[in-house]
Amino acid sequence: MTRFVEERRDVFGVEPICEAIGVPVSTYYARRSRKPSRRALADRKLVGEIYAAREGYRRVYGVRKTWKELKRREVEVGRDRVARLMRELGLEGVRRGKKRRTTIVDEAALERARDLLQRDFTATRPNEKWVADITYLRTWNGFVYLAFILDCYSRTIVGWQLATHLRTDLVLDALEMANGLRQPGEGLIAHTDRGSQGGFN
Repeated sequence: MTRFVEERRDVFGVEPICEAIGVPVSTYYARRSRKPSRRALADRKLVGEIYAAREGYRRVYGVRKTWKELKRREVEVGRDRVARLMRELGLEGVRRGKKRRTTIVDEAALERARDLLQRDFTATRPNEKWVADITYLRTWNGFVYLAFILDCYSRTIVGWQLATHLRTDLVLDALEMANGLRQPGEGLIAHTDRGSQGGFN
């Protein structure tokens, strides 16, 4: 609270700020003149250690790596405390790209396809049950998505497709490849998870 008022007092004045945040002016002045607690003093010292631990190339460190660097420097401190101080200081690590998701549930679908396999992935003959899934692969040029169709009987990939997108075409192209290569007869069950790209059983 004191820091908040201090940062804005030259623009707005102490009384209007205290009134806006619902704090008596006397409380602000009492806190301002109060000696810092032992914890606050220890935190100030630790802040200096945190900045030192994140100098140079280490400025990209997040909480975990900063905490480990402090331990290497023989600074005994808990990870949660480092996290709290870094959060207060607005320090965070560099994120290495966004998290990838391959199963995107289609909430707009009126009805989900029924699970005809009932979690039974065994088969007595080829082309009786196929299962499809999507994964992603990191390449030098970025991420690509791989859709594949697996025959439950032989555990062989019977169709696949690579793309830089996660549209329904990706799964359908893999299914078309499997259909063209295997030419299954009647009674085949093709199963996917509940993602919006495939969503068929």
